Amino acid sequence: MLLTHIRGPRDLDRLTPEQLDQLAAEIRTFLVDAVSKTGGHLGPNLGVVELTIALHRVFDSPRDKVLLDTGHQSYVHKLLTGRQDFSKLKSKGGLSGYPSRAESEHDVIENSHASTVLGWAEGLAKANELLGKQDHVVAVIGDGALTGGMAWEALNNIAAAKNRPLVIVVNDNERSYSPTIGGLANHLATLRTTDGYERFLARGKDILERTPVVGRPLYETLHGAKKGLKDFIAPQGMFEDLGLKYVGPIDGHDIEALESALQRAKRFGGPVIVHCLTEKGRGYTPAEQDETDRFHGIGPIHPDTGLPVTAAGADWTSVFGEEMVRLGEEREDIVAITAAMLHPVGLTKFAERFPDRVFDVGIAEQHAAVSAAGLATGGLHPVFAVYATFLNRAFDQVLMDVALHRCGVTFVLDRAGITGTDGASHNGMWDLSLLQVVPGLRIAAPRDADQVRAQLREAVEVADAPTVVRYSKGAVGPAVRAVGRIGGMDVLREPAPADAERPDVLLVSVGALAPMCLEVADLLDKQGISTTVVDPRWVKPVDEELPALAERHRVVVTVEDNIRVGGVGSAIAQALRDSGVDMPLRDFGIPPRFLDHASRKEVMAEIGLTAPDIARQVTGLVSRIGGRYESDAAQSAESAEAGRSAERTGPGAAPKAPTAAEPVRD
Repeated sequence: MLLTHIRGPRDLDRLTPEQLDQLAAEIRTFLVDAVSKTGGHLGPNLGVVELTIALHRVFDSPRDKVLLDTGHQSYVHKLLTGRQDFSKLKSKGGLSGYPSRAESEHDVIENSHASTVLGWAEGLAKANELLGKQDHVVAVIGDGALTGGMAWEALNNIAAAKNRPLVIVVNDNERSYSPTIGGLANHLATLRTTDGYERFLARGKDILERTPVVGRPLYETLHGAKKGLKDFIAPQGMFEDLGLKYVGPIDGHDIEALESALQRAKRFGGPVIVHCLTEKGRGYTPAEQDETDRFHGIGPIHPDTGLPVTAAGADWTSVFGEEMVRLGEEREDIVAITAAMLHPVGLTKFAERFPDRVFDVGIAEQHAAVSAAGLATGGLHPVFAVYATFLNRAFDQVLMDVALHRCGVTFVLDRAGITGTDGASHNGMWDLSLLQVVPGLRIAAPRDADQVRAQLREAVEVADAPTVVRYSKGAVGPAVRAVGRIGGMDVLREPAPADAERPDVLLVSVGALAPMCLEVADLLDKQGISTTVVDPRWVKPVDEELPALAERHRVVVTVEDNIRVGGVGSAIAQALRDSGVDMPLRDFGIPPRFLDHASRKEVMAEIGLTAPDIARQVTGLVSRIGGRYESDAAQSAESAEAGRSAERTGPGAAPKAPTAAEPVRD
């Protein structure tokens, strides 16, 4: 088996063309077998096998920098750079699902957010130029990522330096998650269908050069008209008008053709685009037949059939998607927006039912937010569904375009909190902090499926301000019943009647952490600590009744799956101060650091966000507060008694009467 003998990119140099084809087949077999066990990004990697082999044969990584936009197509790159143990892919202690600097010197960028690679490449190419290095920079970007505005901002700067070497490989598979949409997609489609230009020019050259006397001058004349001829046969002028040399389209599954194109680009000495046509999911029938996303990201599957190993239960995303369809049927003004993720965020059924009321803007979250502001101003109510981690990219637009203009836009943040296996870049752990500073914006954190439905409906009723509904990744648990309501807050647990006058702890639970917070209360109860558990439902703004409720307790504890810095706990602490309520508050959440990939449960345990960890710390806190409380009370009593004694023993005072605790002396 050839693959087992590949320990680094230079091991590819000694392989014959036939052996390279054999290696490509072995890699596909390996990927299907390995990823079907662990889950991961299967389709994207099946599509770039030959392309990755060609890249590592032509360029000398890590001296040459091979950069992968997004990075979900990095599995082949990992295999060719000596990482062939996929047994714990995306699990704690195993390989990351994206490039990782901790794993290999061949991995350069690992942020896993699309459309950034050209900016990285432009910066690295500038550094090479200034430092006099002869290293090459190669950026691989998908046609889906080219829908992102940052990619075009970078292209604008790349094209301005016509003598700065930089190779841009467009991995054109007509998809991001789903089929790529928009004007750029249409342009690339035109290029795909007109790949006869080079063959036409080559045949013309052969014929004309064999023509006596006038043949060569005529060929030179035609070659000088190359730009116009290309625009007529294949309108790739968009790239060349920017000053970018264009090579392609190239069959992305022909290693020899890929190597030839990449070698030409490498020698050019300026910015070059190499346009490669690939097939997502290539070589694996279940993926090729999956029109939704070609097995972009999968859980464990049966490798022969492509079917899931276990049946998936209801998840947060599907609950949202079903409720969106119901809302769409009730209100004609409801429209949906997605940033190239129609299926992952649960809008597939809405799109099938209301195809004219869903807008896929491509990987362009900033544009999505501003477009939503325009839709709202025009009399509609847009619902922009997006992963929580990706809303970070549109913060300025949420603040200055949506909130400043008091637009009724609902942002639905999928995969909020700790997502786990996709690592640092995909944890949705910043939204509650970032959005706290946006004036007028309201945030709902549903605790269960019923609340997703209810709070989504409440959100779309708001017409004069942005609203946010955020929920977790994966399966949604059973309903968590409320036992009462205070203001807008649901009471999930009340203290025993004997402790009702002044319970020890007010525990504020945020979103999907409600079951864990109830477990914390049970553990505290066993320690004799009385607890009230409330779910604010809307965590911004802080409920007006919360300070008064807090004052009836001895300590406030908040629990959220967001970073502690500037989160819900901080907002509640500020609300207590503003109300003149001076009492201890302990906020539990995610520490402000990037979290390694592991399961959600393992990450929660690592950062101490579990019921036993929280209960143990709250027990210690209550004990310390209780000790100070009792000490302060005793000192106050002694001081008061001393004062009374002084009054009684002063001039003309009556003798102090004995108490039951004091013996009567003769």
